[in-house]
Amino acid sequence: MTDSKQPARIIVVGSANQDYIVRVAVPPAPGETVLAKSLLLQPGGKGANQAVAAARLRGNVSFVASVGDDADGALLLRELRSEGVDTANVEIIDRGRTGLALVSVYDSGENSITVVPGANFSLTAERVKRAVAALADQADQAIMVAQAEVLPEIIEASITSATQAGARVILNLAPFREIPAELLRECDPLVLNEAEASALVGWEVRDVETAGKAVAELRAKTRSVVITIGPYGAYWADAHSQGHAVAPPVAEVVDTTGAGDAFVGAMASQLARGASIREAVEFGVIAGTFAVQRFGAQSSYPTWEDLEDASLRC
Repeated sequence: MTDSKQPARIIVVGSANQDYIVRVAVPPAPGETVLAKSLLLQPGGKGANQAVAAARLRGNVSFVASVGDDADGALLLRELRSEGVDTANVEIIDRGRTGLALVSVYDSGENSITVVPGANFSLTAERVKRAVAALADQADQAIMVAQAEVLPEIIEASITSATQAGARVILNLAPFREIPAELLRECDPLVLNEAEASALVGWEVRDVETAGKAVAELRAKTRSVVITIGPYGAYWADAHSQGHAVAPPVAEVVDTTGAGDAFVGAMASQLARGASIREAVEFGVIAGTFAVQRFGAQSSYPTWEDLEDASLRC
């Protein structure tokens, strides 16, 4: 990969949640009660996760979000700052609580997540526009990263303001929701998992072959597209080419919580350094693979030093 002396600023617009993580053997059946093995509180939210993942890989990251004026919000801000994330544009809301996620992690390593948006839905389009425009203006180059754990108008505001400021747009359409075609056209890349890609194309994406077909279809609708396919890595395409980034083998999948966010943050960190889409996706796959071998979301993300092979880093 290439190296840039001054990486682009990464502006992450998104959610910040306190994760309440419960470990159970298997999901309970309807009407069934199961006993948990443990309960763990950790910082989370797709926006905060991606900001931390990029910052740990030496990204210059600013976060635009809202948290409640409560203990969870204070903890999230402390954790973000300790990771080197700029939180000057995280608003503390005095009405309503900080967002939270109820995460069940099963012995298989898979998980199920219920999100209570809380203060995340207090983020306003006008504040996002001002913050993104100001942060992009302060940098020679900027990349804006957004997800879908916020209100639809926040996604529109973040993409529109980033485009007007000349910033590159990364949209992780998770959880899936319908997005106007004019917004999809600005994404570089649009990032989806198999379920989200299936919802967008209207047919099932389940493996490497179908992911390849899906990116070939979707690249006509956006600048570039990436579909993550779990243990099979990720498939990507831009206007000129497409390819498959193979995931390295894993001895044991411990917890998949936040692995997709590790991928997006790592990919953004490399695009900010001038990497090609192929190089950035390959790096993101390595970071995501690292994360699934450890428990939790942010606690599982690699640092620059964790990825010791210099050939894997810009």
